[in-house]
Amino acid sequence: MKQSPRLLASCWTLAGDVVPLAGSMVSPRDFRARAEAAGRAGYVGMGLYVDDLIAVRQRYDDAQIRQILADNGLRYLELEVLMDWFADGERRAASDRTRRLLLDVAQRLGAHHIKVVGDMSGDDWPLERMAESFRGLCREAAAVGVQIVIEIMPTSNIRDLPTAIAIAAAAEEGNGGLLLDIWHFARGGIPFEDIASIPPRLIKHIELDDADREQIGTLLEDQIFRRRLPGEGALDVPRFLRCVQATGYDGLYGIEIVSDAQRALPLEQAARLPVETTLRQFDLVHAGR
Repeated sequence: MKQSPRLLASCWTLAGDVVPLAGSMVSPRDFRARAEAAGRAGYVGMGLYVDDLIAVRQRYDDAQIRQILADNGLRYLELEVLMDWFADGERRAASDRTRRLLLDVAQRLGAHHIKVVGDMSGDDWPLERMAESFRGLCREAAAVGVQIVIEIMPTSNIRDLPTAIAIAAAAEEGNGGLLLDIWHFARGGIPFEDIASIPPRLIKHIELDDADREQIGTLLEDQIFRRRLPGEGALDVPRFLRCVQATGYDGLYGIEIVSDAQRALPLEQAARLPVETTLRQFDLVHAGR
């Protein structure tokens, strides 16, 4: 019997006119309105970026946030993003402040997972240091009941599977693992079939979107301005899904659409269209195409 995938609206999918890594990343859209649109569109969860999380908690208290999520059938909350969890000096001090906030809020709101990324500055860190730092982070996260997921990204120092697996495997609490985003796999040159090399216990979250056949502009520009809805670009989304499902994965699928086109859509369309196009990709998998 075919089961519908459990879809999560990643923060940027519903955030509206706000660009990642461009100053304030607070959504101009009210949290309640986003949650209601997500619920009507059929999502079972949604995400908040840390800047936006702070702004939302200035308007709503934690009990109200939990109630808004529950009222709209949103059982899963994703928080992002923690950077520099492996660093030192002022970078680490700033990261630790964000870390304390995210872990505290994750416990208060019952978040499902916190998204983390590797070094985006071009610095290189010993693998042993990354692994040990991830182990410590997962230990703290386990104490508040939340998972930590590393997003593999070609613009970070965690850009290939051997590195990502080595770091994620260091987690001893079972709550640490990897986030596999089809866009980053494709643009990073990781064959979808290589997903089979990942220990299934380490696959914690999946993200779906699409891309043009050729990169336009820099990798970062392509990443934050030109992603497409699943099935409306050149990536073979059904093949990616088949490779994921072959591992036995049965968790959430985040839809992360980061583009000028998505930011310009009215909220209802921004919520509904990604669900429609994503479900068509699952239908193709079930049809054996």
